[in-house]
Amino acid sequence: MSKVTKYVSHTADENGNVKWSSDENRVWQDLVERQLECIKGRACDEYMQGLDLLDLPKDRVPQLAEVNQVLAVHTGWQVEQVPSLINFDAFFNLLANKKFPVATFIRSREDFDYLQEPDIFHEIFGHCPLLTNPAFAHFTHTYGKLGLAASKEDRAYLARLYWFTVEFGLLHTAQGPRIYGGGILSSPGETVYALESDVPDRLPLEPLEVLRTPYRIDIMQPVYFMLNHFEQLFDLAQMDVMALVNTAKKLGLHPAKFEAKNKLAS
Repeated sequence: MSKVTKYVSHTADENGNVKWSSDENRVWQDLVERQLECIKGRACDEYMQGLDLLDLPKDRVPQLAEVNQVLAVHTGWQVEQVPSLINFDAFFNLLANKKFPVATFIRSREDFDYLQEPDIFHEIFGHCPLLTNPAFAHFTHTYGKLGLAASKEDRAYLARLYWFTVEFGLLHTAQGPRIYGGGILSSPGETVYALESDVPDRLPLEPLEVLRTPYRIDIMQPVYFMLNHFEQLFDLAQMDVMALVNTAKKLGLHPAKFEAKNKLAS
């Protein structure tokens, strides 16, 4: 989270608003319109319900205050403007205080299909709908508190839990697998791949297995973990996660599947 980026967040005015250019607003509009079509029948119901609650504008980049008004009512969370990239201390501190970091920049046309660093489209469209959900919000809050108190070594294990749930999680439903991970839901390529490709493994979410599974951020994922039901996030939050981290450290990581699986960028 402290890597170099070519993007710089906009500074908000005295009222907390960002002045977005017409080009930036068009990028937002095009991203939203494309992804709304892509997630039909693929995003989980909980995400779609949150998207309805947020009622994000389609023709312009939303202001953070608009999102905060909705989150405050449903879970007490808020989004907070941050620079383009922040360190892990700042990240965990925000989550531990029910604040979700949002960098106030949006990708260029050049990076329209894929951007490695999280922009406002990824954060707001990908993650914020589920911050209206009590189970997801509680899990994310608990994760932030664990990370804030953890050592650097333990944070590397915790990062895998976040990656395979908040970013790239799938959910088992009566209609088949559905997506709740924001890293998938903000990527048209991975939205289709995660559910319909025969390349990746889709495994039941076992916390110890998640903590031992390597990942890369710049490829289509070779493995996804599936919740049995959305309330399982409450169960995860009640577990002794740090005891599982200690067990994972003793057992070691599973062999990486990167070389044997798809290397295409998401």
